[in-house]
Amino acid sequence: MKKLALALGLFSAAVLTHAADPLNGTVWKTIDDKTKQPKAIVKFTELKNGTLNANIQNILTPGEENACKKCEGPYHNKSLKGLTIVHNLKLSEGQQYEGGSILDPQSGKTYKLKAEITEGGKKLNLRGYIGISVLGRNQTWIRVN
Repeated sequence: MKKLALALGLFSAAVLTHAADPLNGTVWKTIDDKTKQPKAIVKFTELKNGTLNANIQNILTPGEENACKKCEGPYHNKSLKGLTIVHNLKLSEGQQYEGGSILDPQSGKTYKLKAEITEGGKKLNLRGYIGISVLGRNQTWIRVN
């Protein structure tokens, strides 16, 4: 009986820990910070180490779905659909995230990333930067239901 209770307790803790991250499994519409137009649909997935990645599920801008032409290394000329653009983002406190990186498929550059869920989970404010947060730019993504 003690073993069963222990197993159930461990299982419950694992489920609560897994469900605790508000970004895991969510889908977002990316909005270009310059044009203010929707660019893509991305989905966040939690990895075994507890960090989050986000993959492009769909491209919303006609003519840009084919390849990451300016990307380097393993992303060069790869299809944008399925491309992981957010890597190793981790929950820091409350609804704030840090420690990750984000790939800009248009420039092919990768930036450090901070993010925060706002407006009751409807928006995700992202800050991509080089070195320090002051040297960067913002985007706001809209949650897809």
